[in-house]
Amino acid sequence: MSKLILATRQSPLALAQTELVAAHLRNQLGVETELLPMVTTGDRQAGWSLEQRGGKGLFTSELEAAVQQGAADVAIHSTKDLPGVMSAGLAMGGYLPRADARDVLVLREGIDVPMTLATGSPRRRLQGQLLFPLVVFSEIRGNVDTRLRKIGEQQVAEGTIIAAAGLRRLGIETWPGVEFAPLEFSQMVPAVGQGAVAVQCREDDAAKFTAIFDAATARAVNLERALQAALGSGCQTAFAAHATADTLHLFHQNVGLLSFGLSAADFTTPEQTAGRILRDLNLLS
Repeated sequence: MSKLILATRQSPLALAQTELVAAHLRNQLGVETELLPMVTTGDRQAGWSLEQRGGKGLFTSELEAAVQQGAADVAIHSTKDLPGVMSAGLAMGGYLPRADARDVLVLREGIDVPMTLATGSPRRRLQGQLLFPLVVFSEIRGNVDTRLRKIGEQQVAEGTIIAAAGLRRLGIETWPGVEFAPLEFSQMVPAVGQGAVAVQCREDDAAKFTAIFDAATARAVNLERALQAALGSGCQTAFAAHATADTLHLFHQNVGLLSFGLSAADFTTPEQTAGRILRDLNLLS
């Protein structure tokens, strides 16, 4: 394993995240790396509503196929884009240390309480409705900089919501015409895996990667993804889960925003923990 090919989306954020993984692989394994930028269905269909089409695999399937077919050794994903169930023959090699997992409220300068918010996420829309009961929502798509321009310059809405990790990895601390306000987990629960960069590989290669990636991030994300898999949730479902060292923050359109204490044992059997929590909330039969 002297050289690794990394499949990635072509967006600026995806490339920035993949460069972080490439540097880590070079440092830990002493290998050369090569990026294989690809266009996914979600990238090509920029006009689609992810909620109406269903978002499972729209930003990941082509990257996974490249690994399955041997064109790439690993695929690099924003973990929140991955479906809850792993594709055949693939495994999770690991995660980079998780960045700030919070969402950020982006408001046009001078706006304190938005009357219009642009977001394509049911999760953000329903939780945003709790924060701003009178707000009217519209759809928005595009890379991070595109969405910021739509609010600050084009003024298609008074605000939007963007992941803090994406802003940080792109080095965006300010943007003309907008202001940033991070949302705490008690205000908005992030998407499953938000802030974590996933390294996906073939099942036979998983052992080569697991030891060199972040165990604490894997511990938390494994529980979040177990909840996602049990519910079968994709981009069209208003569901969110975020695990810290001792707390699970959860949002579901049927039960609202909740938090639970977690013990160390809860992380050792994530599937069992997920099933118990969801049954207790009457979200699973």
